[in-house]
Amino acid sequence: MNKKLNRIKVVLIEKDISQTELAEKIGKSFSTVNAYCCNRQQPTLAVLDDIAKVLGVTMRELIKEEEYGKNI
Repeated sequence: MNKKLNRIKVVLIEKDISQTELAEKIGKSFSTVNAYCCNRQQPTLAVLDDIAKVLGVTMRELIKEEEYGKNI
């Protein structure tokens, strides 16, 4: 089974930027950004683009495909 997850939380940690700071810079509430970080909600492409610009990465870098339940 494939599940797409965003890497916003990981990149925030790598860049030493808080969810509160990101929320302020993209004009969203902390709870909305937290929902993005916890994969409870996915940002629109426009918002994902805004997040990528703030974090200095590409949109592609914020999206990761992981495989669960696969025996390696």
